[in-house]
Parts: sequence; structure tokens; C-alpha cells
Amino acid sequence: MQVCIYEDIHYENLEPLIFVRPVYDLICGMSTLKDKILRHFPQNKFSLHTRTYLAGYLKLVNKVPVNEIIDNDVLFINGRVLADSNFLNEIDINHKEPIIYKNKDTIVAARLNGEYLNKFLPKLNDLISDQDFLGINNIKVENVDVKTINYIWDLIHYHHDMMIEDYQVLFSKIENRFDGKIFDGVHIVEKENVLIKSGTIIKPGVVLDASKGPIVIENNVQIFPNAVIEGPAFIGENSQIKAQAYIYDNVYAGKVCKLGGEVEYSIFYPYTNKQHAGFIGHAYIGSWVNLGADTNCSDLKNNYGFVRMYVNGEAIVTNQQFLGVVIGDHTKVAINTMFNTGTVVGFSSNIFGAGFPSKSLPSFTWGGCGTSTTYDLERAIETAKRVMARRNYIMSEEEENIFRKTFDITKKARKRNGYPY
Repeated sequence: MQVCIYEDIHYENLEPLIFVRPVYDLICGMSTLKDKILRHFPQNKFSLHTRTYLAGYLKLVNKVPVNEIIDNDVLFINGRVLADSNFLNEIDINHKEPIIYKNKDTIVAARLNGEYLNKFLPKLNDLISDQDFLGINNIKVENVDVKTINYIWDLIHYHHDMMIEDYQVLFSKIENRFDGKIFDGVHIVEKENVLIKSGTIIKPGVVLDASKGPIVIENNVQIFPNAVIEGPAFIGENSQIKAQAYIYDNVYAGKVCKLGGEVEYSIFYPYTNKQHAGFIGHAYIGSWVNLGADTNCSDLKNNYGFVRMYVNGEAIVTNQQFLGVVIGDHTKVAINTMFNTGTVVGFSSNIFGAGFPSKSLPSFTWGGCGTSTTYDLERAIETAKRVMARRNYIMSEEEENIFRKTFDITKKARKRNGYPY
């Protein structure tokens, strides 16, 4: 049986993080949605399904078939599925007859073979809808209790539980727990829940407090003096935690990140910097983002009510009391910027100016406070290449094509905000 992880038509609800990655490459806990799915199928070959403009790059990176099927028996799994430890209790992989697994109004998985698979295969050339499965005649439908990610704030909401679960699966059984250089004066609370990998340097005065959850510190991390990290936390390889930083619980930092100031319950993709003073909480931040000194976000309304967040131009009540800022890849934020609760900043924007920026800033915004306009595409690409080169990373032709495609597909949102193009 082949496993195919697919994107459905609801991927747009996860903007702006999905412009340069499929939904299943979104992070929740200590790993991506895709990784959580695949660890349930260690012996199965798999393929991926995605939007056409991402397919070439995805195939290059993953070295697996993309938008094609290589078996006559396939378990299709929705890329928005949060495949926790309960997943295989709901999805019976021993059931070999064609079947659809549905959670309320969402198809979470479908096993197809024979004529059922042949009827479905043409759908792989486009995004998949629930109706593409339900339109297959005489196929069994079973209701299951499987979580799905519908909006960005769902990734934040489930982040704590998945950090604990991911740690148990990925790191708890590693025997060599302390392989870095730990100076005298470092205080570690509940050492059995801390993992420090090789090449990491932890300076005097640092406190690692794993009393509320595990702490994973990957290879070649630098933790400067007097920083505090509370678990659960994950610090990616070659990252830096700056002096006197306060990294509270439920923080994920990908590789080559720099974190400082005060950070709580947030996810930072690789190559992103928030290394100065300022508070960021209940936030979701893409790659190649730089937050200037004293950037702050509010993650709680003054009336303690549920936060509203804009999705595709529509304000939606999130049913979340705590929700900070969501920032797309390659965005830069000037010093002293203040984000209100539930602010969304698109891909490759340059945010500056006095006061609070708008709560909904489309991709390629230049400004953000008061009058804003479109960030010129060529200047944006030039800046991105310059930033990436500082980390010895060269933007590939495939990545530049995706960058340009993102500019095209976000024009509608900029027009909606009154931008010229």
C-alpha cells in the first residue's frame, strides 16, 4: 500500500505560511504535519500531492514522487490531518476495501484501489475536494475522530500537546542526554527531561527548567549567559539564545534562529531572528523573518475576549483567548513595531512606521502604519537573496520562481487593501 499525503481546496485558510510550502509542511509541536503522518507508516512507500507551482521544488527536496501514484492500492491522507497517537485507532490500515474516513464535514483519509482508484486518479492534476472522494459511487463512508488543522491558530492551539507527544516519540529514548559544553553555573531543573546535543555551548547563569515539559537543544546551539528556557521547548541546530533572554514554555525555534527578549508559546521557522528586547507570544513566524529591536505583539485583548483574525479578507472569531501575530516568510519588521492581537502579516513585507500596523497586511506590503503600498518585486527578491547569502544559502531557481508566483497570486489581496498592484 502506498501512502499519498494530499492538499485539499481549503489550503488557503492557512495563508500566509502556505505560499511557499504545502500544508503538511507546517510545524506543530516539534515536527511537521507530514512527519507525524509518516511515522505511523515506517514501512510504506509514499508520495506527495500539492499545488502545481510547488511540485517541482517539492520533488527536488523530498526525493519522492509528487502528484503521481506508483501503486494500485493507495491510502490518501489529508495533509491537514494532525496525526497524533490516536490516529491509527481511527484509521484501520488493515481494511483493504475502498473506504472514506470522514470527521464531520472533512475527509481525513480514503483508501482506494481497483476501479475506485482509476476513477480518482485524474483528480491529482488539481487540488482535491471532498466531493472528489464522495462522488465515487457505492463507496463506504466511516465517521472517525481525527483532528485537522483548519486555520493557523489551530497549530498554535495544539502546539503544547504535540510538543509533549513529539518529544516522547522522537527524543525520550536517547541515552546520551548531555553532549555539549555546559559551563559551571548552569542550573538544570529535572535533568531527565533535558536533551543537549553535541557542539552546543551553554554559558554561566543559564537556567533550563524542564519541570513543566521537556527541553530539546539541538547540535551547535549557543546559549548566552543568564538566559532562561522553560519547557516544553525546542531549539534547532546552529541557533542562538541571546543573553538574558526569557524563553517561556511552548517555544519552537527552527535551525539558525536567534531569539532574545521575551518569547512565549510561539513557533519560529528556520533562519528567523528575534534577537533583541521585546515580547512575542502565541505567534507563528515564517522563515527568513527579522524582527527589529523592541518589536512587541499583544496576545491578549484588554477585555479578555476571543481574538478575531483576518483570513482571506474576512474577520473570523478564533475562539482563542490568546493569539498574537502571524508573519509570512521573508518579512522584515522595523524597530519599535507594535502588533495588535491577531495581526496577520503576509509574505515578503517590510513593516515600519509609528503606531499599530493594520491587523491584516497583505503580502508584499511596504509600510504597514498609515499609508502603505506595494513592495516592488525585484527589490524584494534582491533583499531576500542578500539576506540568505549572509547565512551561506543561495536562493535556487525553483525558489525564485515560487517567490515570483507568490507575488502574482497575492495581487487580489493587495487590491482589496487599495494597493496599486
